[in-house]
Amino acid sequence: MSLLKNKIAIVTGAASGIGKAIVEALLKEDCSVIAADHHQERLALLAKSIHPYPTPQLHTCLTDVSNEDQIEHMISTALKQFGGLHILINNAGIMDHFETVGDISNLQWEKILKTNLEGPMKAMRSACRIFLKQGGGVILNIASVGGLFGCRAGAAYTTSKYGLIGLTKNTGYFYAKDGIRCNAIAPGAVTTHILEGFDLDSLSTKTKERIMSGTQTNPRYGEPAEVANAAVFLVSEKSSFINGAVLTVDGGWTAY
Repeated sequence: MSLLKNKIAIVTGAASGIGKAIVEALLKEDCSVIAADHHQERLALLAKSIHPYPTPQLHTCLTDVSNEDQIEHMISTALKQFGGLHILINNAGIMDHFETVGDISNLQWEKILKTNLEGPMKAMRSACRIFLKQGGGVILNIASVGGLFGCRAGAAYTTSKYGLIGLTKNTGYFYAKDGIRCNAIAPGAVTTHILEGFDLDSLSTKTKERIMSGTQTNPRYGEPAEVANAAVFLVSEKSSFINGAVLTVDGGWTAY
């Protein structure tokens, strides 16, 4: 039996990596999906790659989650295209360059916080208004083990993911009696495009000493599908009593 039949979901950062895997996993469970991303070419490739599923079940939406107007367009697209919204998955995110607080520029700080924290908040705000009217809904935020520990990334990314986890817990508790659940997944190292174009040789000596040395404790890299499987569980009724929680999906890295 399909876990998400007749459900409608939005997935941000949907064109590659974890987001793409989540879209594919939702479609397998008969969920209708708005796949939102700011990479137009990758969105087009995503749509072409989804052959086993009927085209009406998937709709792509060009969206930059750092832009509030585009977030609102994304939400309204779900209502217009599929007639409702039951699930919001905030997956879009960008990495910093491992800058310390002493080195981070205003521009870099603001860019990362707008994408990784402010964007999800605004999408959640709009989704919650819909969920309250219809008596329920599910939010899933893709955070990071960087939001649980102090040195998995730089100051900006770490702050954004700690903030997203705090927002998850706050939202889950406040709306628990309104039929709205809000949880987060904290992935470890996963084979995605998040470090695409990043020059590891450009890292500062302090970063190499303080951050990169800890990566040696990571048992292995995960695959996007492994995170997507957890996502499907958390947005389905199989997890109906899980709310305001953070599920670590990291192959045991943080158990060290």
